[in-house]
Amino acid sequence: MSDIFDTKQSFADLGLRPEVVSGIAEAGFEHPTQVQAALIPKALTGRDIMGQSKTGTGKTAAFGLPILHLLERGDAFGALCLVPTRELAIQVARELDVLGKNTGLHELAVYGGQRIDIQAKRLQRRPEIIVGTPGRVMDMNRRGMLPYDRIRLAVLDEVDRMLDIGFREDIRKILGAIKHKHQTIFVSATISDEIRSLSRRYMHKPLDLSTVEAKSLTVAQVEQSYVAVQPWDKRRLLRHVLDHEKPELALVFCRTKATVDKVARDLRDHNIDSQPLHADMHQSKRNRVMDQLREGNVHVVVASDVAARGIDVDGITHVINYDIPEDPEVYVHRIGRTARTGRSGRAIVFVDPEQGSLLTGVERLTGVEVKQQPYPDFKPGPVPKKIKEKQVELDQVREAHRKATGRTVETPPDQQSAQDASKFPGGVVPAAMPNRRMGGRLKGRRR
Repeated sequence: MSDIFDTKQSFADLGLRPEVVSGIAEAGFEHPTQVQAALIPKALTGRDIMGQSKTGTGKTAAFGLPILHLLERGDAFGALCLVPTRELAIQVARELDVLGKNTGLHELAVYGGQRIDIQAKRLQRRPEIIVGTPGRVMDMNRRGMLPYDRIRLAVLDEVDRMLDIGFREDIRKILGAIKHKHQTIFVSATISDEIRSLSRRYMHKPLDLSTVEAKSLTVAQVEQSYVAVQPWDKRRLLRHVLDHEKPELALVFCRTKATVDKVARDLRDHNIDSQPLHADMHQSKRNRVMDQLREGNVHVVVASDVAARGIDVDGITHVINYDIPEDPEVYVHRIGRTARTGRSGRAIVFVDPEQGSLLTGVERLTGVEVKQQPYPDFKPGPVPKKIKEKQVELDQVREAHRKATGRTVETPPDQQSAQDASKFPGGVVPAAMPNRRMGGRLKGRRR
């Protein structure tokens, strides 16, 4: 456990005031994680910090405990924590409420999807800590309900995800509007050049704690494996894996919201308790799913990446990548939903024959070989009619090519190995004319 926890220290050793330490103890925590032990003492000095850590190693408490320590009751709007999604805003505010129960500080989650008047009434109570999504924070500021001039600490949590989903300009506007002296903390699982550029512009001589290399990003307690599958067999395979693995709680990631709905519906049709979770769902419905998840009242949650950003539940035993992501860093965030704070977990990714390069990208980023998981008792379904028709068309193209050139194309063009390198770049011989051509409409330049 030494790669997760600093077992030689207690939270009191980090310099936190007694009211904060007692709240931590009552929440059941004994030793800080490595990132908490590294970041908290530095944050208590008031320095700007850019921190990176493995997913699932206590980033929220790493920036949250300094907030609870440095603010006093009555420091209205003293801390602003920006997060990428509604669910994460709720999650972070809830965690700060638990850890700070003995401090007298109040937290408020501010996010889109909830009525403005509800949040406006709560802002009138002048809470010390605001946790919010950039869009709603800016809206409340424009309405004069959330002033920036009282902020003592500005925290950006999961900065990489906020940039990925389009909050670049919002972040710049918010940080740029805080003109007075204050402390700024960036915390993220991955640190990109763009994040470093933001730190240079909006932080004062930041302390760089981004010492975790890409090869160490994944939590050591996550057992990773992949399953080779044809695209049309993925739903059948998912049901088989859930039956075989018998997870206490599984989180299934899909690439699109439409796929989330289809997969969740298919599981329910086969008597597997499941709930969808994606950004197009009404906020009240998303909150109900999250409550069911935390209370252990749902067996499987099928989610999109954006909606799952606030899922920080200790009981998730399996993360299944129904769709392997194009960006390997998204994979890192996904599997971090299991093996939270030292617990073990399983991560399984479905890979179809055309996605080998995506799996290789994951292995390169994480520095971990993802081994194949065999399921010998899984019986693939029949090849769909459309797939068969496409195969017949491809066979016809190959036959036409053979008759025209005397050469046989045994595999699809994008999978061919050595062909005639003297005639075509890379030795790849096209099997047919392109679908669209210029048709001679572009005139060449006279020389």
